[in-house]
Formats: sequence, C-alpha cells, structure tokens
Amino acid sequence: MEDVLRIEQLSKKFPPHIVALAEANISVRKGEVHCLLGANGAGKSTFLKLIAGALSPSGGDIWVEGKKVNFKTPAEAAAAGISMIYQELDLVPQLTVAENLFLGHPPASFGFLNKRERRTRALEALARIKATFSPEDRVGNLSIANQQLTAIARSLTRDAKVIIMDEPSAALNETELKAVFRVIRELTTRGVAILYVSHRLGELREIGDRVTVLRGGQTIETFDVAGTPDSALVEAILGRNRMLIERQERAPVAGDVVLRVDRLVGAHKLEIRDFELRRGEIAGLTGLNGSGRTSFLKALFGADPAQSQMSLYGKSFNPKSPRDAIRAGLGLVPENRKTEGLILDAPIYRNATLPAMQGKFLARHGELKAQTVSVLKQLTTKYGAPEQKVLQLSGGNQQKVVLAKWIIKGAKLLLLDEPSRGLDIGAKADLYKLVDKLASQGAAVIVASSELDELYAACDTIWVFHEGRNIARFNPASTDHDTILRHQILGEHHHD
Repeated sequence: MEDVLRIEQLSKKFPPHIVALAEANISVRKGEVHCLLGANGAGKSTFLKLIAGALSPSGGDIWVEGKKVNFKTPAEAAAAGISMIYQELDLVPQLTVAENLFLGHPPASFGFLNKRERRTRALEALARIKATFSPEDRVGNLSIANQQLTAIARSLTRDAKVIIMDEPSAALNETELKAVFRVIRELTTRGVAILYVSHRLGELREIGDRVTVLRGGQTIETFDVAGTPDSALVEAILGRNRMLIERQERAPVAGDVVLRVDRLVGAHKLEIRDFELRRGEIAGLTGLNGSGRTSFLKALFGADPAQSQMSLYGKSFNPKSPRDAIRAGLGLVPENRKTEGLILDAPIYRNATLPAMQGKFLARHGELKAQTVSVLKQLTTKYGAPEQKVLQLSGGNQQKVVLAKWIIKGAKLLLLDEPSRGLDIGAKADLYKLVDKLASQGAAVIVASSELDELYAACDTIWVFHEGRNIARFNPASTDHDTILRHQILGEHHHD
C-alpha cells in the first residue's frame, strides 16, 4: 500500500540550545490508522505541529503523496490535505456548529457565503458521526463531548488525505467513542489515512493498524499492532520494562471517618446518600459521562450550590464557596485545568502557592518558592524555572502544577477530577504512586475517573455513579470489571 505521508529525519530546535525533536521518521499508508505513542516530552506535540504547518522544521523532509512539501502555515497544510484536530479544541464558542464547521473555508456561490449549502453540508457531516445536536446549536452550549464531535465533523467537511487526531477520546464516553471509531473506519475505507495519538493502549488495539513510538525526540520503532504485546510498547515508550499502573499493596483502611454525606442534593439531578470516606482512604468514582461525578466534587468544594447534611471530621460541613472548602482543608484538581485550575499567564510558583499564600506575609514568598521546586521535583514536572508562565507547559505538566498547589497548602481531603487526563503512561504511574503516598500519610482522597483500570489499581473503594446518584460501592480487590460496567449502564444498586 502506498505512503500518503512520509517523514524523513524531521528535527526542530529552539534557541539557544533546546532540541525539541532530534530525528523523527514515519510513513503513513493510504487508508490506515497509524497510532503515535510517546511519553511527555517525547516530542509528539512538536512533531504534530510540524506536520500540520504550525511550526517550521529545522531539518528533514515531509512528503505528501510522493511530493515534497514545505508548509509555512496550517492553511498550506490543509490545502495539501493535512487536517489537524487538537486535543485543546480550537472552536469558537459564540458561533454555531455550522459556522465552526466551515470557518475559514465556507461553501460559496459566486464568491458569496451560501447559508443553505452550508447547512446541508453540515447536516451531512453531523449525520456521519450520528450527532444528536443541530447545525444551529451554539458550540458554547454543547457538552465537551459534543464539542469534540464537532471538531471531528469539521475535518469531514474538508477533502483531507491525512487526518491527525490528538487524543480524540479524552472527553468521550464509550458510546461516543464507538461513533468516532465508526467514522474513522468509514474514512479509511475511502483511502483517508488517520494519524491517531492516544495514551490508551486499548484504543490502539481496537482501531490501529500500526504504531510508531517516539522517545527523547527520536523515532524508536514502528510496530504492527497485531501481535505486539503491551509490554513491548511500554518498554519502547519508557526505555525500560514497566507496568502501566501497578496495584499498590496497602494495609486495610482503618482510619477515622473524615467525610460523611448523609444526603446531598444539587444541580443536574445530583442526589448523594450515605457516602463515607476515611482517613488514608482512596475512593474512586466511576460512571458514564453525566453520571454526576464532577457535580459531586464541585458541590463538596463549594463551587456548585447544594443542599446537604454532611460532616467533616465529625463536625457539620456545608461549604458555600471554594474559600469555605479550602479553609476546611479541601483541595480540588478540576477536570478542566485551563479554565478552572490555573492562571495561565502567571508564573508556575504563583499558581502552585496561591492557596498557601492567602493571609501570609511576603517574607514567606521565598520559602514557598523553594517548596514549589521541591514538590514539582517529586511530581517529575518538566519546566524551565519557577518564574516560567504556566501556559508554556505541556498539558500534563500543567496538571502537576494544579496538584502541587494542594500539596503545598497541606490539604487533608483531595478531590481529583480526571487527574491523569493528558498524562503519558509513565506520568500516570508516578501520579498514582504520589496519591498513594499522600494517603499513607493520612490524607483522604476522592478520584473521579473514566479510566476504570486506574481506579482498580489505585483505590480502596470504587463507587458507581448513575444519573446523579451513587448507586453502588465495590471493593476492587474482589470485583471484576464487567460487574462494575454493568452497574454503570443498567444502574443496578449494590454495596459491599
């Protein structure tokens, strides 16, 4: 099968002496799904931006359908048939779905925008992904999952030869992901090539034909997905053989009750009853999108209004604001770190020390900055200096800064909403080792995650949420995955 995209010895250097990509090689065949794997800092983001025309290479060659190209802009790449869907969606919330689909390339008659044609083509694109929303809906009113589907539909309106998908499943539930996979398979049968970036090896197994691993800015190896064990891929990614996330052997939780929720009622049909968390316990929350996991964490943190009968350390607890929750010893790592967890234009150390700085004298600034460096080192965070702006960090390293601020603050009850989203395999393992360490030191932790394998490896208890309610509680050591999945889908009640 012929190559539609070929990359030879591609490199990128930034002044003064930063090598972001040393030597990357890849060939993508017509009609195949070619997956790209690599740890944080491996060069994946730089590699994709070079292919999509967002950056200019320092060396090497890019070939599209046998023709050497030299993209100066993303528009030039798009004109050559390279379509890019970024993990951080580049949609305009104020515009409609149809307007976003054709932004920059509207269907036109005699040079003028043809709204009827635009709507017709938008309906066709949305029908192909089986979307339940309308071309007239405003993107800002859509869920994150439907915004992702809009970005995918936009790529279908272009005559793309290669579609690059950067973590497309990050905000999708299982049903939506299957719809995306159906679209991918349809595209490949028509000869479109997909360059698919994901940390989830299960997705690679389901959709991928071949996989290329980047490490340290270089191509390590290209594998056929069929017949290649996970252990070989992990070793290529990390440079060593390592379990994805090892189950931590921990003593049974016997600490005092930290949080007791007799009843909590909030927005989005949220109604939680008889939820209990002990000192040193890691409790996982699982459920389909919209099940109430995030709403529960926000209500506990005082970010969403709720009526409740709760106690914290045996005393009545009813936070009216995040400030109330922080004073009580809670810390929240939100699902959307960029809009809720960080001040992107501020330095790293300011973000990491913001909660700890409240009410403190300036004399403590130097001490807190030193503590920031120490905690970020524990989290294996990659950054230049504490004064560096957070927006210059990768998504995974931004997540670590959010977690660092609550460690520095000394929070005793941590609420983690999709904490591993955007982290590579090695960083996920490091994250959960740190969570385990914090719990062993007496912290109580609630982890909401769509990654059931991670909850199995890290948690003492797993709660199933369904339509706003906590319907089931399991001990992961004595429960199989299928049982929990059945409760997620059917809403069956159960308590160990």
